[in-house]
Amino acid sequence: MHYQSIQTAKDFWLKWRSSRSLILFIVFIALFLDNMLLTTVVPIVPDYLYRLHQSTVRLQDDTYKFLAKNCTNNELVKRRDYFARHPVQFRVILRTYCNWTVDWAINKTESENRQRTVILEKENEWVGIMFASKAFVQLLTNPFVGPLTNRIGYSAPMFTGFVIMIISTLIFASSGSYALLFIARAIQGVGSACSSVSGLGMLADRYPEDVERGKAMGTALGGLALGVLIGPPFGGFMYEYIGKASPFIVLAALGLFDGLLQMTVLKPGVVSEPIEGPSLKTLIKDPYILLVAGAISFGNIGIAMMEPSLPIWMMSTMRASEFQQGAAFLPASVSYLIGTNLFGPMAHKIGRWLCCMIGLFLISFALIGVPFATSIYGLIIPNALLGFAIGMVDSSMMPTMGYLVDIRHASVYGSVYAIADVAFCLGYAVGPALSGFIVHAFGFPAMLYMISFLCMCYAPLLVLLRNPPARDERKSLIANENQSTFTYTRSKSLDNENGF
Repeated sequence: MHYQSIQTAKDFWLKWRSSRSLILFIVFIALFLDNMLLTTVVPIVPDYLYRLHQSTVRLQDDTYKFLAKNCTNNELVKRRDYFARHPVQFRVILRTYCNWTVDWAINKTESENRQRTVILEKENEWVGIMFASKAFVQLLTNPFVGPLTNRIGYSAPMFTGFVIMIISTLIFASSGSYALLFIARAIQGVGSACSSVSGLGMLADRYPEDVERGKAMGTALGGLALGVLIGPPFGGFMYEYIGKASPFIVLAALGLFDGLLQMTVLKPGVVSEPIEGPSLKTLIKDPYILLVAGAISFGNIGIAMMEPSLPIWMMSTMRASEFQQGAAFLPASVSYLIGTNLFGPMAHKIGRWLCCMIGLFLISFALIGVPFATSIYGLIIPNALLGFAIGMVDSSMMPTMGYLVDIRHASVYGSVYAIADVAFCLGYAVGPALSGFIVHAFGFPAMLYMISFLCMCYAPLLVLLRNPPARDERKSLIANENQSTFTYTRSKSLDNENGF
């Protein structure tokens, strides 16, 4: 009886480990943590770099400490950051608590605020370059990770991505200079390449049926959306009220849970027999795959350019706090989460090409609306529309990559999702790197109008994906006949890799 119970528990454990849903959950968690780290720094870096390099902050602190000492009001010291951004409230509290003339202090603080605005505008370039470093390194790493998964499987690169993310998180927590922040951001790009390519390739392999694959991809991208959703307000809140290192320590702790889950379920290892698939060069020459890659890039370049420039624009025009800068991305993140889960299964029914084309048009309209906001509340509608539209593009084009490989090449997915991730990273590499220079030369609104126009021009090209041809009729028939055999063989290979 005791032996039977042990055998039953063992069978349940093996069945649970081999569950596709559990694999989907692991990929969900990996994308969630990666993108939470990606966006946690968005509201932190501009103000942190300003404080790190500018002496005006110390002058401002000295002004408030002097006033607090002479007016016997400790509130000025505790909330000096807030009053620096809100000179009207600063006047009120000075008039209320100080019984002597303080006009000189008011003029001094307002002069410092004007100087702060000028410095922040110049800081756009450096913040943009730092934000782009992650995507640029990821872009360079992807072409190596994709073919590597064909040779050694998905689990080992996936676990490598986790280890690198932990290292990047700890460097962020301990950094005290621009150089260290830059290194941490760049290192994260290597980990992201491993996690994204391996995770999406694993899902495409475990979900060979097109409709199920679309649902799985939509769910996995929901992890990406949730990380983007939580990251900015979480980072802004922790930085403003606890300290710079605190959000990264929390992320490191969550990352350990992800690593334990991967070691328990995936048991990272190397597959014994490499699987032959289309080369990266062959896939890059495919015009339909390039068309999908372009849609992914144009769909994400707008939000990528806003990532470093929107917080600085809010600091300059709205005197927004760090928490408000992070909260400004909340509507986009929530609607992206809705869009990916809604159009993951729905895009197959209405046509993925049509879903993507509508999404690109909506992105154009949303980008035009952002500069008209005069407060954080005015950003809600355009940012929500932007996030929803990007969700339409990503949830329709990611499964399309797998579908194109199935009908035009061989059903091996590492290389094609390396191209998809390169396309995603291209937007996040070019966007932030150029945004600072464009904002400095033409202004924040002009930058968004330019990207809006480019998205609107690219959208009609998606009609070409309405009915993409198979490579040829004979190979299409062979692929259909052998799909079930290949899926079974690949699943057994993954089972051997994971120790099942």
